[in-house]
Formats: sequence, structure tokens, C-alpha cells
Amino acid sequence: MFAYDAQLAAATQVPPQSIPDVLQLLQTIDNLCVAGDGLKYFNGLYLQVTQAVENRVAGGGFSDPVWLAELDVQFAGLYFSALSSGLTGGPCPGCWEAMFSCRDQSKIARIQFALAGMNAHINHDLPLAVVAICQAENTKPQHGTAQYNDYTAVDTTLDGLIDTAKRELNVRLLGDALPDVSHLEDLFAAWNLGAARGQAWNTAESLWQDSALAAKIRMDGIDGLTTVIGKALLVPVP
Repeated sequence: MFAYDAQLAAATQVPPQSIPDVLQLLQTIDNLCVAGDGLKYFNGLYLQVTQAVENRVAGGGFSDPVWLAELDVQFAGLYFSALSSGLTGGPCPGCWEAMFSCRDQSKIARIQFALAGMNAHINHDLPLAVVAICQAENTKPQHGTAQYNDYTAVDTTLDGLIDTAKRELNVRLLGDALPDVSHLEDLFAAWNLGAARGQAWNTAESLWQDSALAAKIRMDGIDGLTTVIGKALLVPVP
């Protein structure tokens, strides 16, 4: 789709090992993507989110900063893996493919790409990341734990970044103004980051109890629903 897609695929093949690795790779993607690439606007928002999390970890803003930092790395790795697979023809979740397949559609607003990426990453990837880090750190996804409290403490920071993105990215992909009346305001009202993150944690708790087969069935269903939401978020503005 873009001349630099092979470079994106190559850059995202090696999983990050730390938050600085994540930030470096997000910056690499941002540097490669042109203004007419919808991926740039999700990736740019995600870069801001990750920087805000790192700043809070460094500032002692969490009860279990090691757990939170490792979650951030696991989480980002799922985005990079999906992007690499999507660009090389490998298996890619439908919710991500919904966004990757229309990265060059100029009638779609920048904020639509940003929210569609957040939709895929939070609803589909975040539960998997929570389960993976709990397994690695010998913890359990459960309401009321120090890890859960740290997880929810991020919400206010993220809400502020999303609100800013809704103002700054509310233009078409190439930067031209949107019509005064569009369906975007309804989409903005319907998609809530805090609610999505809350449901992602609930899903992680359910996955923790599932057998391997039940977990696959659950995630297939979540991918299907998240794909539908993503396609709705990406309807072009007339």
C-alpha cells in the first residue's frame, strides 16, 4: 500500500524488551509514515500514551511499577506483531486488518484511524497482555489487587490524551476540514476508553479461568465484535 511497508514490517519483527524499546519503535514507525497514512495517527497517539505511562512509572506513580511497565511492553508487542503480520500476509486479527486495509482512504478522518486502532488494541489485545504478564509475574487478574489499582489509575491520563486527539485530529486524512455535520460526534460519544479498558480487564479475568479451547472461542468472538466496531469507526465522512 505504501512504498515503506517493507521497512515497517522489518522494524516490527523483533519484540520490544522495555518501555524505551517500545518508544523507539513507535518513533521509528512515526518517522516512516507519511501524513496520508492513517496508521500514523493511531501510532502517534499510542506514542503519547506510552510516554505518559513511562513518565508516571519513573515518577513512582504506581504501587507495582515493574508489573505495569512489563504490561506496557507485552501490550505494545501485540500491536507490533499484528502490524508485521498484516504487512507480510501472516495471520492478523480482523480488528487490526479493518484499519490496516484502509490506511490510504482520504475521506476517513485522522481521529477515526486513531480510535479504530485504540479499539483493536484495547478490546482485543489488552486482555491477552494482562493474562500474559500475570502468568509471567505470578500474579492474578483480579479486582482490588495492587495491579488492578495501577491499571485503572492510568485511565485519567489516557482520557486527557484522547480528548486532545479528538480536537487535534478532527480533520480528514490529508488535513482538509470535515463538514460541519457528520457522524463523527455520535461515534465519539459511543466509544469510551475507560469502559473499554474496564471490559478488557473483565475479559482477562474470564480468560484466566478458561480452558485453552474456551479461551480461543472467547477471543474469536471478541475479534469479531471488535472488527465490527472498527469498521463502524472507519466509515468515510461524506
